[in-house]
Amino acid sequence: MTRLAMIASAILIAPSAMAQVTDHSAHEDHKPPAAQTPAKPADDHSDHAQLDHPQMDHGMMDHSAMDQATPHAMSSALGAYAATRDGSGTSWVPDASAHTGLHTTAGDWMLMGHAMLDGVYSWQDGPRGEEKVFAAGMLMIAAERSIGDAGTLQLRAMLSPDPLMGKRGYPLLLAAGETADGVDTLIDRQHPHDFIMELSASYAHRLSNTNSVFVYAGLPGEPAFGPPAFMHRPAAIVSPEAPITHHWLDSTHITFGVLTAGWVHDNFKLEASRFRGREPDEHRYDIETGDLDSSAVRLSWNPTKNWALQASWADVASPEQLEPDVDVVKYSASALYTQKLADNGELAFTAAFARKNNSEEVTLDAWLAEASWSPNADWTIFSRAEAIETDELGLIHHGPVEEVQRINIGVARNFRLTDTVVLALGASVTQNWVSDALSPLYDGNPKGAMAFVRLKIG
Repeated sequence: MTRLAMIASAILIAPSAMAQVTDHSAHEDHKPPAAQTPAKPADDHSDHAQLDHPQMDHGMMDHSAMDQATPHAMSSALGAYAATRDGSGTSWVPDASAHTGLHTTAGDWMLMGHAMLDGVYSWQDGPRGEEKVFAAGMLMIAAERSIGDAGTLQLRAMLSPDPLMGKRGYPLLLAAGETADGVDTLIDRQHPHDFIMELSASYAHRLSNTNSVFVYAGLPGEPAFGPPAFMHRPAAIVSPEAPITHHWLDSTHITFGVLTAGWVHDNFKLEASRFRGREPDEHRYDIETGDLDSSAVRLSWNPTKNWALQASWADVASPEQLEPDVDVVKYSASALYTQKLADNGELAFTAAFARKNNSEEVTLDAWLAEASWSPNADWTIFSRAEAIETDELGLIHHGPVEEVQRINIGVARNFRLTDTVVLALGASVTQNWVSDALSPLYDGNPKGAMAFVRLKIG
Protein backbone atom coordinates (compact mmCIF):
# COMPACT_ATOMS: atom_id res chain seq x y z
CA MET A 1 0.00 0.00 0.00
CA THR A 2 2.94 2.32 0.62
CA ARG A 3 4.01 1.84 -3.00
CA LEU A 4 0.59 2.93 -4.29
CA ALA A 5 0.39 5.92 -1.95
CA MET A 6 3.73 7.25 -3.22
CA ILE A 7 2.72 6.78 -6.85
CA ALA A 8 -0.68 8.40 -6.34
CA SER A 9 0.89 11.36 -4.56
CA ALA A 10 3.28 11.91 -7.45
CA ILE A 11 0.42 11.77 -9.96
CA LEU A 12 -1.59 14.39 -8.11
CA ILE A 13 1.09 16.74 -6.82
CA ALA A 14 3.16 17.12 -10.01
CA PRO A 15 0.36 18.34 -12.31
CA SER A 16 -0.97 20.63 -9.55
CA ALA A 17 2.42 22.27 -9.30
CA MET A 18 2.48 22.78 -13.06
CA ALA A 19 -0.96 24.37 -12.94
CA GLN A 20 0.16 26.89 -10.34
CA VAL A 21 2.94 27.97 -12.68
CA THR A 22 0.75 27.99 -15.79
CA ASP A 23 -2.51 29.48 -14.52
CA HIS A 24 -3.24 31.24 -11.25
CA SER A 25 -6.99 31.29 -11.62
CA ALA A 26 -7.26 28.46 -9.11
CA HIS A 27 -6.91 31.15 -6.47
CA GLU A 28 -9.86 33.22 -7.70
CA ASP A 29 -12.85 33.51 -5.43
CA HIS A 30 -15.77 31.28 -6.31
CA LYS A 31 -18.64 33.29 -7.74
CA PRO A 32 -22.18 32.11 -8.48
CA PRO A 33 -23.27 32.11 -12.11
CA ALA A 34 -24.43 35.43 -13.46
CA ALA A 35 -27.46 33.82 -15.09
CA GLN A 36 -29.69 32.39 -12.36
CA THR A 37 -32.92 32.22 -14.31
CA PRO A 38 -34.21 29.09 -16.02
CA ALA A 39 -32.64 28.45 -19.40
CA LYS A 40 -34.81 29.76 -22.21
CA PRO A 41 -34.60 28.57 -25.79
CA ALA A 42 -32.38 30.93 -27.76
CA ASP A 43 -33.65 32.64 -30.88
CA ASP A 44 -30.21 33.35 -32.28
CA HIS A 45 -27.63 30.54 -32.29
CA SER A 46 -24.88 32.41 -34.06
CA ASP A 47 -22.78 32.41 -30.88
CA HIS A 48 -22.25 28.73 -30.15
CA ALA A 49 -20.30 29.49 -26.98
CA GLN A 50 -23.46 30.84 -25.40
CA LEU A 51 -25.05 27.43 -25.91
CA ASP A 52 -22.41 25.58 -23.89
CA HIS A 53 -25.09 23.69 -22.02
CA PRO A 54 -23.75 20.62 -20.26
CA GLN A 55 -26.94 19.12 -18.92
CA MET A 56 -25.53 16.47 -21.17
CA ASP A 57 -23.51 14.06 -19.08
CA HIS A 58 -19.89 15.03 -18.89
CA GLY A 59 -18.58 11.75 -20.09
CA MET A 60 -19.98 12.81 -23.43
CA MET A 61 -17.90 15.98 -23.51
CA ASP A 62 -14.52 16.68 -25.07
CA HIS A 63 -12.63 18.22 -22.19
CA SER A 64 -9.33 18.43 -24.04
CA ALA A 65 -10.52 20.01 -27.30
CA MET A 66 -12.98 22.53 -25.95
CA ASP A 67 -12.55 26.20 -26.62
CA GLN A 68 -12.56 28.36 -23.52
CA ALA A 69 -16.07 29.69 -23.81
CA THR A 70 -17.76 31.44 -20.91
CA PRO A 71 -18.40 28.61 -18.43
CA HIS A 72 -21.42 30.22 -16.78
CA ALA A 73 -23.38 31.05 -19.93
CA MET A 74 -26.41 29.02 -18.87
CA SER A 75 -28.04 27.77 -15.73
CA SER A 76 -28.43 24.11 -14.80
CA ALA A 77 -31.59 22.15 -15.44
CA LEU A 78 -31.43 20.96 -11.82
CA GLY A 79 -31.09 24.22 -9.93
CA ALA A 80 -29.90 27.79 -9.54
CA TYR A 81 -26.26 27.18 -10.43
CA ALA A 82 -24.03 27.03 -13.50
CA ALA A 83 -24.75 24.20 -15.92
CA THR A 84 -21.05 23.33 -16.09
CA ARG A 85 -21.42 21.86 -12.59
CA ASP A 86 -23.68 19.01 -13.71
CA GLY A 87 -22.18 15.50 -13.85
CA SER A 88 -23.73 12.11 -14.48
CA GLY A 89 -27.14 11.57 -12.91
CA THR A 90 -27.48 14.36 -10.34
CA SER A 91 -23.79 14.44 -9.33
CA TRP A 92 -21.51 17.49 -9.51
CA VAL A 93 -18.17 18.18 -11.13
CA PRO A 94 -16.16 21.41 -10.73
CA ASP A 95 -17.78 24.50 -12.28
CA ALA A 96 -14.57 25.07 -14.26
CA SER A 97 -15.05 21.85 -16.24
CA ALA A 98 -15.32 22.36 -19.99
CA HIS A 99 -17.93 20.76 -22.24
CA THR A 100 -19.10 20.66 -25.84
CA GLY A 101 -22.11 19.35 -27.70
CA LEU A 102 -24.56 19.95 -30.54
CA HIS A 103 -27.49 22.25 -29.78
CA THR A 104 -30.68 23.28 -31.50
CA THR A 105 -34.25 24.18 -30.64
CA ALA A 106 -37.67 22.81 -31.51
CA GLY A 107 -40.45 25.08 -30.38
CA ASP A 108 -40.07 25.58 -26.63
CA TRP A 109 -37.51 22.79 -26.33
CA MET A 110 -33.73 23.10 -26.22
CA LEU A 111 -32.24 19.93 -27.76
CA MET A 112 -28.70 18.71 -27.08
CA GLY A 113 -26.69 15.73 -28.26
CA HIS A 114 -23.28 14.13 -28.34
CA ALA A 115 -21.83 10.86 -29.64
CA MET A 116 -18.59 9.06 -28.78
CA LEU A 117 -17.52 5.74 -30.30
CA ASP A 118 -14.36 3.88 -29.25
CA GLY A 119 -12.59 1.06 -31.03
CA VAL A 120 -10.32 -0.54 -28.40
CA TYR A 121 -7.61 -3.19 -28.27
CA SER A 122 -6.88 -4.54 -24.77
CA TRP A 123 -4.01 -6.84 -23.82
CA GLN A 124 -3.69 -8.30 -20.32
CA ASP A 125 -0.61 -10.36 -19.43
CA GLY A 126 -0.19 -13.62 -17.51
CA PRO A 127 -2.16 -16.86 -17.19
CA ARG A 128 -5.35 -14.97 -16.26
CA GLY A 129 -4.94 -12.38 -18.99
CA GLU A 130 -6.31 -12.21 -22.51
CA GLU A 131 -6.49 -9.87 -25.49
CA LYS A 132 -9.56 -8.51 -27.24
CA VAL A 133 -10.71 -5.93 -29.78
CA PHE A 134 -14.05 -4.35 -28.91
CA ALA A 135 -16.32 -1.34 -29.37
CA ALA A 136 -17.43 0.96 -26.55
CA GLY A 137 -18.78 4.46 -26.14
CA MET A 138 -22.11 6.25 -25.84
CA LEU A 139 -24.76 8.35 -27.54
CA MET A 140 -26.53 10.99 -25.48
CA ILE A 141 -29.54 13.13 -26.29
CA ALA A 142 -31.36 15.55 -24.00
CA ALA A 143 -34.35 17.87 -24.27
CA GLU A 144 -35.12 20.74 -21.91
CA ARG A 145 -37.76 23.40 -21.55
CA SER A 146 -38.93 25.98 -19.05
CA ILE A 147 -42.12 25.35 -17.08
CA GLY A 148 -43.61 28.62 -15.89
CA ASP A 149 -41.30 31.29 -14.51
CA ALA A 150 -39.29 29.10 -12.13
CA GLY A 151 -39.40 25.52 -13.39
CA THR A 152 -37.23 23.48 -15.74
CA LEU A 153 -38.07 20.07 -17.20
CA GLN A 154 -35.35 17.88 -18.68
CA LEU A 155 -35.58 14.54 -20.48
CA ARG A 156 -32.38 12.59 -21.07
CA ALA A 157 -31.41 9.34 -22.81
CA MET A 158 -28.05 7.61 -23.14
CA LEU A 159 -27.28 4.54 -25.24
CA SER A 160 -24.12 2.43 -25.47
CA PRO A 161 -22.63 0.02 -28.04
CA ASP A 162 -21.02 -1.97 -25.20
CA PRO A 163 -23.25 -5.06 -25.61
CA LEU A 164 -21.65 -5.63 -29.02
CA MET A 165 -18.45 -6.68 -27.25
CA GLY A 166 -20.22 -9.81 -25.94
CA LYS A 167 -21.59 -10.82 -22.56
CA ARG A 168 -18.11 -11.46 -21.12
CA GLY A 169 -17.04 -7.87 -21.67
CA TYR A 170 -13.32 -7.20 -22.04
CA PRO A 171 -10.21 -8.40 -20.16
CA LEU A 172 -9.25 -6.24 -17.15
CA LEU A 173 -7.02 -7.84 -14.55
CA LEU A 174 -8.10 -7.49 -10.88
CA ALA A 175 -11.67 -6.48 -11.80
CA ALA A 176 -14.66 -8.55 -10.65
CA GLY A 177 -18.43 -8.21 -10.52
CA GLU A 178 -21.70 -9.00 -12.29
CA THR A 179 -22.09 -12.07 -14.51
CA ALA A 180 -21.97 -13.08 -18.17
CA ASP A 181 -24.14 -16.18 -17.96
CA GLY A 182 -26.20 -15.93 -14.77
CA VAL A 183 -24.06 -18.66 -13.18
CA ASP A 184 -20.50 -17.37 -12.72
CA THR A 185 -19.11 -14.02 -11.63
CA LEU A 186 -16.91 -12.19 -14.11
CA ILE A 187 -13.34 -12.18 -12.75
CA ASP A 188 -10.40 -10.35 -14.33
CA ARG A 189 -12.90 -8.87 -16.79
CA GLN A 190 -15.02 -5.74 -17.03
CA HIS A 191 -18.67 -6.31 -17.86
CA PRO A 192 -20.30 -4.39 -20.73
CA HIS A 193 -22.73 -1.60 -19.94
CA ASP A 194 -26.36 -2.08 -20.85
CA PHE A 195 -27.50 -0.78 -24.23
CA ILE A 196 -29.81 1.67 -22.43
CA MET A 197 -27.62 3.44 -19.90
CA GLU A 198 -30.11 6.14 -18.93
CA LEU A 199 -33.73 7.11 -19.53
CA SER A 200 -34.50 9.88 -17.07
CA ALA A 201 -36.66 12.89 -16.39
CA SER A 202 -36.08 15.72 -13.94
CA TYR A 203 -37.96 18.78 -12.76
CA ALA A 204 -36.33 21.64 -10.84
CA HIS A 205 -38.06 24.61 -9.21
CA ARG A 206 -36.08 27.71 -8.32
CA LEU A 207 -37.04 29.24 -4.99
CA SER A 208 -34.57 32.12 -5.21
CA ASN A 209 -31.27 33.03 -6.84
CA THR A 210 -29.48 30.60 -4.53
CA ASN A 211 -32.12 28.02 -3.58
CA SER A 212 -33.88 25.36 -5.59
CA VAL A 213 -35.43 21.92 -5.24
CA PHE A 214 -35.57 19.11 -7.77
CA VAL A 215 -36.81 15.59 -8.42
CA TYR A 216 -35.12 13.10 -10.74
CA ALA A 217 -36.43 9.71 -11.91
CA GLY A 218 -34.74 7.13 -14.09
CA LEU A 219 -35.41 3.72 -15.60
CA PRO A 220 -32.49 3.36 -15.74
CA GLY A 221 -30.88 6.23 -13.87
CA GLU A 222 -28.24 7.02 -11.26
CA PRO A 223 -28.96 7.38 -7.52
CA ALA A 224 -27.30 9.88 -5.18
CA PHE A 225 -24.18 7.89 -4.33
CA GLY A 226 -20.51 8.44 -5.03
CA PRO A 227 -18.71 10.78 -7.40
CA PRO A 228 -19.80 10.99 -11.06
CA ALA A 229 -19.49 7.70 -12.91
CA PHE A 230 -15.96 7.08 -14.19
CA MET A 231 -16.65 7.94 -17.85
CA HIS A 232 -18.04 11.31 -16.74
CA ARG A 233 -15.21 12.45 -14.48
CA PRO A 234 -13.01 15.14 -16.08
CA ALA A 235 -9.81 13.33 -15.03
CA ALA A 236 -10.98 10.00 -16.47
CA ILE A 237 -12.90 10.94 -19.60
CA VAL A 238 -10.02 10.31 -22.01
CA SER A 239 -9.46 6.66 -21.04
CA PRO A 240 -11.97 4.05 -22.30
CA GLU A 241 -10.89 1.62 -19.54
CA ALA A 242 -12.98 1.12 -16.41
CA PRO A 243 -11.35 1.35 -12.97
CA ILE A 244 -11.17 -1.72 -10.74
CA THR A 245 -12.78 0.45 -8.02
CA HIS A 246 -15.96 0.61 -10.14
CA HIS A 247 -18.00 -1.68 -7.89
CA TRP A 248 -17.13 0.42 -4.84
CA LEU A 249 -17.60 3.94 -6.22
CA ASP A 250 -20.04 4.01 -9.12
CA SER A 251 -21.53 0.63 -10.01
CA THR A 252 -24.98 2.12 -9.30
CA HIS A 253 -24.73 4.50 -12.27
CA ILE A 254 -27.03 2.19 -14.25
CA THR A 255 -29.89 1.47 -11.86
CA PHE A 256 -33.18 0.12 -13.17
CA GLY A 257 -35.42 2.24 -11.01
CA VAL A 258 -34.36 5.37 -9.13
CA LEU A 259 -36.16 8.35 -7.60
CA THR A 260 -34.12 11.24 -6.16
CA ALA A 261 -35.17 14.44 -4.42
CA GLY A 262 -32.73 17.22 -3.68
CA TRP A 263 -32.28 20.72 -2.28
CA VAL A 264 -29.64 23.09 -3.60
CA HIS A 265 -28.43 26.09 -1.60
CA ASP A 266 -25.78 28.08 -3.44
CA ASN A 267 -22.74 25.74 -3.55
CA PHE A 268 -24.25 22.99 -1.38
CA LYS A 269 -26.57 20.17 -2.37
CA LEU A 270 -28.33 17.60 -0.18
CA GLU A 271 -30.16 14.77 -1.91
CA ALA A 272 -31.68 11.39 -1.13
CA SER A 273 -32.66 8.47 -3.36
CA ARG A 274 -34.78 5.36 -3.28
CA PHE A 275 -33.67 2.87 -5.91
CA ARG A 276 -33.59 -0.77 -6.95
CA GLY A 277 -30.45 -2.27 -5.46
CA ARG A 278 -29.96 -5.13 -7.92
CA GLU A 279 -27.25 -4.43 -10.49
CA PRO A 280 -28.07 -5.13 -14.15
CA ASP A 281 -28.17 -8.78 -15.17
CA GLU A 282 -26.45 -10.42 -18.16
CA HIS A 283 -29.27 -9.43 -20.55
CA ARG A 284 -27.92 -6.13 -21.80
CA TYR A 285 -30.72 -5.02 -24.12
CA ASP A 286 -33.73 -5.20 -21.79
CA ILE A 287 -35.42 -2.90 -19.27
CA GLU A 288 -35.51 -4.42 -15.79
CA THR A 289 -38.02 -3.59 -13.06
CA GLY A 290 -38.40 -4.22 -9.35
CA ASP A 291 -39.09 -2.63 -5.99
CA LEU A 292 -37.23 0.49 -4.92
CA ASP A 293 -35.69 -1.37 -1.99
CA SER A 294 -32.49 0.61 -1.37
CA SER A 295 -31.60 4.09 -0.10
CA ALA A 296 -28.81 6.62 -0.60
CA VAL A 297 -27.94 10.08 0.73
CA ARG A 298 -25.30 12.44 -0.66
CA LEU A 299 -23.97 15.83 0.45
CA SER A 300 -22.10 17.80 -2.23
CA TRP A 301 -20.13 21.03 -1.94
CA ASN A 302 -18.32 23.07 -4.57
CA PRO A 303 -16.26 25.48 -2.43
CA THR A 304 -14.68 27.14 -5.49
CA LYS A 305 -15.11 26.85 -9.23
CA ASN A 306 -12.20 24.37 -9.33
CA TRP A 307 -13.38 21.87 -6.69
CA ALA A 308 -16.28 19.43 -6.30
CA LEU A 309 -16.49 17.51 -3.01
CA GLN A 310 -18.99 14.86 -1.95
CA ALA A 311 -19.68 12.36 0.82
CA SER A 312 -22.37 9.72 0.46
CA TRP A 313 -23.94 6.64 2.03
CA ALA A 314 -26.05 3.86 0.55
CA ASP A 315 -27.88 0.82 1.94
CA VAL A 316 -28.10 -1.50 -1.07
CA ALA A 317 -30.41 -4.53 -1.00
CA SER A 318 -29.24 -7.65 -2.84
CA PRO A 319 -26.95 -5.95 -5.39
CA GLU A 320 -25.47 -9.14 -6.86
CA GLN A 321 -27.68 -11.44 -8.90
CA LEU A 322 -25.68 -14.53 -7.82
CA GLU A 323 -25.83 -13.62 -4.11
CA PRO A 324 -29.42 -12.47 -3.56
CA ASP A 325 -29.25 -12.86 0.23
CA VAL A 326 -26.29 -10.50 0.68
CA ASP A 327 -26.93 -6.79 1.29
CA VAL A 328 -24.25 -4.09 1.27
CA VAL A 329 -23.82 -0.77 3.07
CA LYS A 330 -21.51 1.55 1.13
CA TYR A 331 -19.71 4.78 2.02
CA SER A 332 -17.80 7.10 -0.28
CA ALA A 333 -15.97 10.42 -0.23
CA SER A 334 -14.31 12.15 -3.16
CA ALA A 335 -12.69 15.36 -4.35
CA LEU A 336 -12.60 16.42 -7.99
CA TYR A 337 -10.43 19.27 -9.26
CA THR A 338 -10.44 20.98 -12.65
CA GLN A 339 -8.25 23.89 -13.78
CA LYS A 340 -8.29 25.61 -17.15
CA LEU A 341 -4.84 26.23 -18.63
CA ALA A 342 -3.48 28.36 -21.43
CA ASP A 343 -3.85 27.21 -25.07
CA ASN A 344 -7.23 25.57 -24.36
CA GLY A 345 -5.56 23.17 -21.94
CA GLU A 346 -6.94 21.61 -18.79
CA LEU A 347 -5.72 19.92 -15.63
CA ALA A 348 -8.00 17.57 -13.70
CA PHE A 349 -7.72 15.04 -10.93
CA THR A 350 -9.88 12.83 -8.74
CA ALA A 351 -9.18 11.44 -5.30
CA ALA A 352 -11.74 9.02 -3.86
CA PHE A 353 -12.27 6.47 -1.10
CA ALA A 354 -15.08 3.94 -0.68
CA ARG A 355 -15.98 1.17 1.75
CA LYS A 356 -18.34 -1.80 1.41
CA ASN A 357 -19.74 -3.55 4.49
CA ASN A 358 -21.82 -6.57 3.54
CA SER A 359 -24.36 -8.45 5.61
CA GLU A 360 -21.89 -11.31 6.06
CA GLU A 361 -19.67 -8.93 8.09
CA VAL A 362 -16.98 -8.52 5.46
CA THR A 363 -15.53 -5.00 5.04
CA LEU A 364 -13.66 -4.07 1.87
CA ASP A 365 -12.02 -0.70 1.12
CA ALA A 366 -10.98 0.94 -2.15
CA TRP A 367 -8.80 3.94 -3.01
CA LEU A 368 -8.57 5.83 -6.29
CA ALA A 369 -6.41 8.64 -7.70
CA GLU A 370 -6.87 9.87 -11.28
CA ALA A 371 -5.21 12.73 -13.16
CA SER A 372 -5.19 14.16 -16.66
CA TRP A 373 -3.17 17.01 -18.13
CA SER A 374 -3.93 18.63 -21.47
CA PRO A 375 -1.20 21.19 -22.21
CA ASN A 376 -3.25 22.24 -25.27
CA ALA A 377 -6.26 21.11 -27.28
CA ASP A 378 -4.30 18.39 -29.10
CA TRP A 379 -2.64 16.29 -26.38
CA THR A 380 -3.72 14.69 -23.10
CA ILE A 381 -1.65 12.66 -20.65
CA PHE A 382 -3.80 10.62 -18.27
CA SER A 383 -3.15 8.30 -15.34
CA ARG A 384 -4.94 6.27 -12.69
CA ALA A 385 -3.72 4.60 -9.48
CA GLU A 386 -5.97 2.24 -7.51
CA ALA A 387 -5.92 -0.13 -4.58
CA ILE A 388 -8.68 -2.46 -3.41
CA GLU A 389 -9.29 -5.04 -0.74
CA THR A 390 -10.99 -7.99 -2.42
CA ASP A 391 -12.09 -11.55 -1.65
CA GLU A 392 -13.13 -12.41 -5.23
CA LEU A 393 -9.83 -13.09 -7.01
CA GLY A 394 -8.70 -16.31 -5.33
CA LEU A 395 -9.49 -19.91 -6.20
CA ILE A 396 -12.33 -19.78 -3.67
CA HIS A 397 -14.88 -17.06 -4.38
CA HIS A 398 -15.21 -14.93 -1.27
CA GLY A 399 -12.10 -16.43 0.24
CA PRO A 400 -9.49 -14.51 2.27
CA VAL A 401 -9.33 -10.75 1.79
CA GLU A 402 -6.32 -9.72 -0.30
CA GLU A 403 -4.88 -6.33 -1.23
CA VAL A 404 -4.10 -5.58 -4.89
CA GLN A 405 -2.99 -2.41 -6.65
CA ARG A 406 -2.57 -1.10 -10.17
CA ILE A 407 -1.30 2.01 -11.93
CA ASN A 408 -2.10 3.05 -15.48
CA ILE A 409 -0.63 5.85 -17.59
CA GLY A 410 -1.42 6.85 -21.14
CA VAL A 411 -1.49 9.53 -23.80
CA ALA A 412 -4.05 10.62 -26.41
CA ARG A 413 -3.77 12.83 -29.49
CA ASN A 414 -6.76 14.72 -30.91
CA PHE A 415 -7.24 15.49 -34.60
CA ARG A 416 -10.04 17.98 -35.22
CA LEU A 417 -11.77 17.04 -38.49
CA THR A 418 -14.48 19.72 -38.37
CA ASP A 419 -15.85 22.15 -35.81
CA THR A 420 -17.92 19.33 -34.30
CA VAL A 421 -16.02 16.13 -35.15
CA VAL A 422 -12.79 15.01 -33.47
CA LEU A 423 -10.75 11.85 -34.08
CA ALA A 424 -8.51 10.77 -31.20
CA LEU A 425 -5.77 8.13 -31.01
CA GLY A 426 -4.52 6.89 -27.65
CA ALA A 427 -2.66 4.20 -25.77
CA SER A 428 -1.88 3.29 -22.17
CA VAL A 429 0.16 0.80 -20.17
CA THR A 430 -0.66 -0.78 -16.80
CA GLN A 431 1.33 -2.35 -13.98
CA ASN A 432 -0.54 -4.56 -11.50
CA TRP A 433 0.61 -5.72 -8.07
CA VAL A 434 -1.00 -8.66 -6.27
CA SER A 435 -0.58 -10.15 -2.82
CA ASP A 436 1.78 -13.06 -2.12
CA ALA A 437 -1.20 -15.40 -1.88
CA LEU A 438 -2.48 -14.38 -5.32
CA SER A 439 0.92 -14.20 -7.02
CA PRO A 440 0.99 -17.87 -8.21
CA LEU A 441 -2.39 -17.39 -9.90
CA TYR A 442 -1.13 -14.35 -11.86
CA ASP A 443 2.46 -15.54 -12.33
CA GLY A 444 3.78 -12.56 -10.38
CA ASN A 445 2.72 -8.97 -10.99
CA PRO A 446 1.23 -8.86 -14.50
CA LYS A 447 1.20 -5.97 -16.95
CA GLY A 448 -1.35 -4.72 -19.41
CA ALA A 449 -1.76 -2.33 -22.34
CA MET A 450 -4.55 -0.71 -24.30
CA ALA A 451 -4.79 1.19 -27.60
CA PHE A 452 -7.85 2.98 -28.91
CA VAL A 453 -9.28 5.17 -31.64
CA ARG A 454 -12.16 7.48 -30.73
CA LEU A 455 -14.65 9.38 -32.86
CA LYS A 456 -16.38 12.25 -31.08
CA ILE A 457 -19.28 14.18 -32.55
CA GLY A 458 -20.46 17.29 -30.76
